[in-house]
Amino acid sequence: MSATESRDATAPLALPALAASHAGVWIAAPDGSVRGVGRGEAMARAGDSPHLLLNAPVTASRLGIGELSGLDLLELFAFLHPARFAVPTAHGLASALGIAGPLGTSDAAFLQRAAGALLSAAGLANWPERHGAWTSLQSLARQRWAWAPILAKLIEKPRAPERHVFQLLAKWEDAPPRPAPRVVALDDGAVAAELARLVGVGAEQRDGQRDYARAAAGAFAPRDASGAPQVVLAEAGTGIGKTLGYLAPAALWAREAQGPVWVATYTKALQRQLDAETQRIWPDPTERRARVVVRKGRENYLCLLNLEDAVQGGFGGRAAVFARLAERWAEYTRDGDMVGGDLPGWLPPLFGRTSFAGLTDRRGECIYAACPHYRTCFIERATRASAQADLVIANHALVMINAARGRAEGAGLNRLVFDEGHHLFDAADGTFAVALTGREAVELKNWLLGPERAAGRGRRRGLAARLADAISYDEEAALAVERIARAARLLPGEGWLGRVGMDEAEGPLEGLFAAVRGQVLARAEEADHGYGLETEVAEVLPRLVEAAAGASAALGEMVMPMAQLEARLAMLLDDPPDWLDGSGRARVEGARAGLGLRAQLLGAWAQLLARLGGPADPDFIDWLELARVEGRLLDVGIQRRWLDPMRPFAAAVLEPAHGVLVTSATLRSRPDALADDWRDADARTGAAHLPRQPRHFAASSPFDYATQARVLIVTDVKPRDIAGLAHAYRALIEAAGGGTLGLFTAIARLRAVHARLADPLARAGLPLYAQHVDPIDTATLVDIFRAEPGASLLGTDALRDGVDVPGTSLRQVIMEGVPWPRRTVLHAARRLAGGGNAFDDRVTMGRLAQAFGRLIRRGDDHGHFVLLGAAVPTRLLGAFPPGVPIMRVPLDEAVALVKAGLGTGKPACDVPSHGQT
Repeated sequence: MSATESRDATAPLALPALAASHAGVWIAAPDGSVRGVGRGEAMARAGDSPHLLLNAPVTASRLGIGELSGLDLLELFAFLHPARFAVPTAHGLASALGIAGPLGTSDAAFLQRAAGALLSAAGLANWPERHGAWTSLQSLARQRWAWAPILAKLIEKPRAPERHVFQLLAKWEDAPPRPAPRVVALDDGAVAAELARLVGVGAEQRDGQRDYARAAAGAFAPRDASGAPQVVLAEAGTGIGKTLGYLAPAALWAREAQGPVWVATYTKALQRQLDAETQRIWPDPTERRARVVVRKGRENYLCLLNLEDAVQGGFGGRAAVFARLAERWAEYTRDGDMVGGDLPGWLPPLFGRTSFAGLTDRRGECIYAACPHYRTCFIERATRASAQADLVIANHALVMINAARGRAEGAGLNRLVFDEGHHLFDAADGTFAVALTGREAVELKNWLLGPERAAGRGRRRGLAARLADAISYDEEAALAVERIARAARLLPGEGWLGRVGMDEAEGPLEGLFAAVRGQVLARAEEADHGYGLETEVAEVLPRLVEAAAGASAALGEMVMPMAQLEARLAMLLDDPPDWLDGSGRARVEGARAGLGLRAQLLGAWAQLLARLGGPADPDFIDWLELARVEGRLLDVGIQRRWLDPMRPFAAAVLEPAHGVLVTSATLRSRPDALADDWRDADARTGAAHLPRQPRHFAASSPFDYATQARVLIVTDVKPRDIAGLAHAYRALIEAAGGGTLGLFTAIARLRAVHARLADPLARAGLPLYAQHVDPIDTATLVDIFRAEPGASLLGTDALRDGVDVPGTSLRQVIMEGVPWPRRTVLHAARRLAGGGNAFDDRVTMGRLAQAFGRLIRRGDDHGHFVLLGAAVPTRLLGAFPPGVPIMRVPLDEAVALVKAGLGTGKPACDVPSHGQT
C-alpha cells in the first residue's frame, strides 16, 4: 500500500464539519453525509457545537460574520507539522497530506477525512516533530485549545522530560573577523563553466544567458580607484535566465576571493526564489546553511524575550494559543523568520494581527546583550552568520541601512547585486527619508525609557535599566541618564493619538502633532474621504510655527545629555574596569551605538522643525501628513524626502563598494530601450552620481510575444463605473475560465467590484480571492492562486510587482485603467523637476511593463493583457514588447477573443479548475 493509499485509508474524524464558499454552505454530519444549508442555520449549528473548519477567518467571512470558533484544521496542521507549509485550501491540504482531494466545494466530508489523516501522524513512530509536542499540548490544554482533548488521547507522555525550546536553541559563537577579500579577476571561460554547472547537464544553452553572465561578471572585476566602483547596469528580458546568470559569477567570485556577495531584492517573493536557486550552487544542505544566509529587518524575526513574556502569562485568550504554537515552531524553524520564512503566512491571521505583532522584534525595544536569550537570538545569529557567508540574500532597504550606518557585517559591502533594480529609487526614497511623526516619537521614548505597557513585567528596558551597572560607578553618566529621562517624558505617551484627534494634546510634541492635524484638515483636498491626507509645507499657520518652536526646544533638551552620556560610555570602553565583563561591554557598546543613531535622528528632526518657520531647501520635499484608513487616524507628522534620493544612495552605498550589479527586466522604459538610451536608468540607479561611467548591457526576452500574448484595450467600459467594471471583470474571467490577475488602482473600487463578482463566479466553479478583502496575507493569496488553475485574484500595487506564476494558473491580466501616478506633494515636486508629462509617462509605462511582465513567464505561456477604458493614450503603448498585437475593441469582442484562447489549441475555459464540481 502506498503512502497516499495509507493516509486515505485512515478513518475520518467523526465530528460535524462546516464548509463555506461564495457558492454556498454545506455541513457534514458525523457519519459523513453532506447537505447544503443556509448561512443562518450554519451559524446556529457552529455556535451550538464545534465543527471542523478549514481557515476559520475565511469561513467566517464567507458566512458574513466577524469571527467563528471551531476545530480549525490549519491550527492542527501547525501543531503537528511546525515549520512546514501547506497551501491553506482543501486541495492544498490534500497535497500536503498525500490524500485524495475534495470532490468539489460542497464536499464538507473532506474535512473529516483530512482531520483523520492529520491525526494519524501523532501515532506514527517516526513522526519527525514529536519532540516537544506533549509538553506544548499540556500548555495548550490549559488555554482550552479546541484540539487539545482530541490530541491528548493520541500523544503519549514521553519517558524523559522534554527540554524547553529556550534550552534547545543552539548558541551562536563569535568568530574572528574575516580577512578582506582577495583581489581576483574572473575569467570568461570560468564564468561560462560555472553557469553551465548551475544550469545542469543536458540543459538548453541560451546565448542570451551566457552573454548576460559575462556582462554581470564585470561587477566583480578589481576596482581601479577609490570611490569609483565597477558598476554594471544589466537589463535582461523575462526568460533570459537572469538569476542564474548573476549567481554564476557571484558564486565564483565568492569562492576565489573568499569574500561575501550581498544580493538584494525588493520583494520577499524573489528572496524565497533566490534562496531556492542556491541549492544548485551548494546541493549539500549543511554546507548551504553555512554558505547562504537570508537577512531581513529585525521586525521580521521572532523575539525570544517577547515569546517568553507571552508564554508566561503576557498573552491571553486566542493570542496565548498562538504564542504556544509559535513556541513550538521556534524549535523547528530554520532561522526564526516570521514573515516570508518557514512560519506559514496563513497562521498569524487565524489569531489576529496583535498576537503576531507582540512576538516580533519591535523597533526601540531590543536590549541586545542584556537579554537572557542574547546568545540564542535569531537576529544575532543571522547577523554573525552573514559575516562568514559566501552569499547574503537581503532586501534593498537593509543593504542601504547597513551601508549608511557603517554596519556592514564582516568584510563589508564589497560586492553588491541589486535585483529588481527598477525599484532602487523607491527603496532609497524610503531609506533616506526623515519622518517626525507620533509613532516615531513614541518609538524614541520606548528606547529611552522602555515601553509603558511593559512596566512591571520584569523587562530590562530603557537606558537606565540597560546601563544600571555602568552608571552606578559614574556619577556624571547617571546624571546624564536622569536628564535624558526627564526630557523624554515630554514625548508622546499612551493614548496620544486620541488626544491629538480631539485637539486635547498634552506636552509640546503632542501639541505639534495637533497643530499639524489642524493645518492638514484646513488645506487638504477631499478631507472627508476617510483615507490619508497631506498638504505641502507652505504658508505655515502661526499656531504650527509656535508649536514647532516648542517641540524643537523640548527635543533639544535631550541632545546635550545624550552627547555627554555617549562620551562617558566611550571613556568606559577605552579604559574598561575589572567589573566590565563581556556581556556588560556588549551592553555598553549597544547603548553607545544606539545613542549615536538617536542623536542623528534628533538632528534631522531639528532641521525639519526649522523648515516650518524658515525657507525651503531645494534638495528636499517636505509635507504634512495624516495617515488614515477608513476614517481611522493612525499617525500624524511631518515628512521629508530627497528630491533625488539617489544622491545619498550613491554616497553611502555605491562609492564605498568595489563592484555593483544593478539588474532588472525593466531598468529602462520601453522607448528608452528602443533608442538605446540609458540616461534615465543611470539617474534612477545612482550611477549618474559616480565619477566613472557604468557599463551597460541589454538582452531582449527570447519569448515570441507576437504569438504568446495579446493586448486588448476595451473601449466601452467607463472609468470608475462600478457596475460596468464588475460586469467587464465577470465576463472576462468567465471567458478565460479563471486564471486571471485583476489589478486595481484604488482599494475601494477593488472591494466594490469583488462584492459583485464573488458569488456568481463561485457558482460557476471559479473561485475568486482578493487582497484587502480576504483575511489572508498577500504571499499566501499568491500561493493559492498559483495552486488553483481556476482561481482568480484581485489586488493592487503589491501584486503588480510581486507575482511570479508561470503556467496555466495565470493566463489573463486585467487592469481597471491606466495606472497614472497618484497626485501627491512628493509626486508633484518630482514631476516638476523631471519634465512634467514626460515624467508621468515614464512612471506609468514602467507600471504597465511590470504588469504585463506577470503574464508571460515561460516559453509555453499564453494569455491576454486587458486594459479597461477607452482613454489609453497611444504614446503609452510603447510600454509593451515589440511585436505584441494591440487591439482596441468593445467588451463583447474582447470576451470572444479571450474565450477563443491564444496559442493553446483549445478554448481558455477548457483549462481544468479545482473549483468546478
